[in-house]
Amino acid sequence: MDHTGIDAETGIEVLTARDVPLGGPRAMTVRRTLPQRARTLIGAWCFADHYGPDRVAESGGMDVAPHPHTGLQTVSWLFGGEIEHRDSAGTHAFVRPGEINLMTGGHGISHTEVSTPGTTVLHGVQLWVALPGEHRHAPSEFQHHAPAPLRVDGAELRVFLGTLAGGASPVRTFTPLLGAEVLIDADATVTLDVDPGFEHGLLVDEGDIRLEGTPLRPAELGYAAPGRTTLTLTNASGRPARAVLLGGPPFEEEIVMWWNFIGRSHQDIVEAREDWERASGRFGTVEGYPGERLPAPALPNAVLTPRKNPSPR
Repeated sequence: MDHTGIDAETGIEVLTARDVPLGGPRAMTVRRTLPQRARTLIGAWCFADHYGPDRVAESGGMDVAPHPHTGLQTVSWLFGGEIEHRDSAGTHAFVRPGEINLMTGGHGISHTEVSTPGTTVLHGVQLWVALPGEHRHAPSEFQHHAPAPLRVDGAELRVFLGTLAGGASPVRTFTPLLGAEVLIDADATVTLDVDPGFEHGLLVDEGDIRLEGTPLRPAELGYAAPGRTTLTLTNASGRPARAVLLGGPPFEEEIVMWWNFIGRSHQDIVEAREDWERASGRFGTVEGYPGERLPAPALPNAVLTPRKNPSPR
């Protein structure tokens, strides 16, 4: 492994996570692998938080007050627990293990995420997808899907976005994407046929997994550049292992990403922040949350510039 985190033999880049409080300094802590200095996007995936297993009695669980989004889709996927979702488009839904909830917040939406009273352990991932320029003001939408598990070699897959190993998701996205939970049997190896036009990221939840021979520990993300027709995953531990496989064609547009907003310029972010702070109709109102909405943080004393991704290797 060189100083960039790239395995010289396999070409796999290893990204490590950083701890971040979710929704404020007293909220639960998540492990964030995207975005970071080394890599901003994998396909259109621009944000990946991984949390748990957290004992709610100790951590306090998830309680994220009303907050806004622009220019993106949120993807919620749980391994354990339950989260109540409410948004300003009038959606009231529950996020449960094995079920994808995808919310489109193009021009503007606001929502809340709260772990339910019956949840004792909370465990999952929260992901964002950047919308391409022609669709970044798309109307708000909420989609739900419970993919059936499918067996491939020594693994069980749940394909929640895109297609993989014969599984296909009906959930609509604005760029080609792949999202799948992969459960690998103890001491098993699985080789998956993948689209060579996609770049891929494998986020390890539990177990010791090797991606193309490169070891990945829990909370690490292995990046594979486009050009591969297969990906081989090996569970090097004597117990089942779990990971989330993400993919998509390289996202060629530069994005400006700040707080919960994605735009194309500093001015896009300024306008979105002002609209949220003055409670304009752009973000609507979330009904049913017993508390105040989150205020936007202060903008930095500098012009926000686009995040640039390194060229796929």
